[in-house]
Amino acid sequence: MNTILDNSEIDSCIGQLFMIGMPGLYLDEETESLIREYNIGGILLFKRNIDNPVQVTELCRSIQAASMEYHGNSMFIAIDQEGGMVARLKEPFTLFPGNEAIGESIKPVKMAKEFARITAKEMRMVGLNMDLAPVMDVKRGIPDRHLGTRIFSDDPDKVGHLGGVVIETLQKKGVMAVAKHFPGLGLANFDPHQGNVTINYESEGVKKGQMQPFKKAIKKDVAGIMTSHAIYPDIDPDNPATLSHRIVTGILREKLKYRGLILTDDLEMGAIQKSIGVAQGAVAAFMAGVDLLLICEHQGYVVEAIELIRKMLFENELTMERIMASITRIRNVRKDFPGPKKRVSIAGIRKYFDMNAEAA
Repeated sequence: MNTILDNSEIDSCIGQLFMIGMPGLYLDEETESLIREYNIGGILLFKRNIDNPVQVTELCRSIQAASMEYHGNSMFIAIDQEGGMVARLKEPFTLFPGNEAIGESIKPVKMAKEFARITAKEMRMVGLNMDLAPVMDVKRGIPDRHLGTRIFSDDPDKVGHLGGVVIETLQKKGVMAVAKHFPGLGLANFDPHQGNVTINYESEGVKKGQMQPFKKAIKKDVAGIMTSHAIYPDIDPDNPATLSHRIVTGILREKLKYRGLILTDDLEMGAIQKSIGVAQGAVAAFMAGVDLLLICEHQGYVVEAIELIRKMLFENELTMERIMASITRIRNVRKDFPGPKKRVSIAGIRKYFDMNAEAA
């Protein structure tokens, strides 16, 4: 390995490649230790991490304060806020019916803009800076129930247009958007949370149609694109998209010329965990060309994966140049979405969400 970095600096670089989950409502010792020891790139919040807007604000501020204190850089703090069946932020946050309702509405563009504008405003207010949305999959037949009402339409042009509106509006309001699930889950008849999913394109036209909305997302300079855990045998018969160099690097990077962040879906999903395993899956995804590796619950897998990547680096199976290529993309995206110049006071948050009566 050709590097002048010491072990702690190497771990700090590798840690930037991970977005992780945490157990509770406040910054716990284990999560803070991971931030301190490894300079973790981001935190993804779930229902277990959310009680009310003030609590979310305090959590986000404590996460960013820890990262700044130990490393002098901010973190991605992300959430799945698609609207409809996937909305981690509940009332008093503003609720929206989801992509299918937007696609079927009389004024879909107006509705898409309204969803993205208000969602971004409320996310920024409490300290969240990345929305793992919109879903850019194209419906074919009846989608698996895990996709349900999350898809805009069965028309690739409509999906691309409405998804593009959401991306553009979120990002103009300071929240990073992440288009998902490349190269398209609209043909899925099984949930990759549970196990392996195989998607067979019926024709080249169908394949192009599934990927078309992602081309629109790229034109809108989407901050991130999330990969699917499905296997697409006519592209790569051996690997799910997340672990496929042909798909991640060959198609998304080289053919479609995407220069933003590529994220995995949660590597603890059955499609990865039950086959290659979480830590090995993280390594394989990184080798395929992914930048940000999501491990959303068990933090032991994070340390295991970091150690595997470090081992590969020292055994010359991986170069520091490859790691720095992803870190450069991570830094560039962070630079494009700085935090607000003036943060909202806790009193202001209470007032906006009408929590004063509750406090009394």
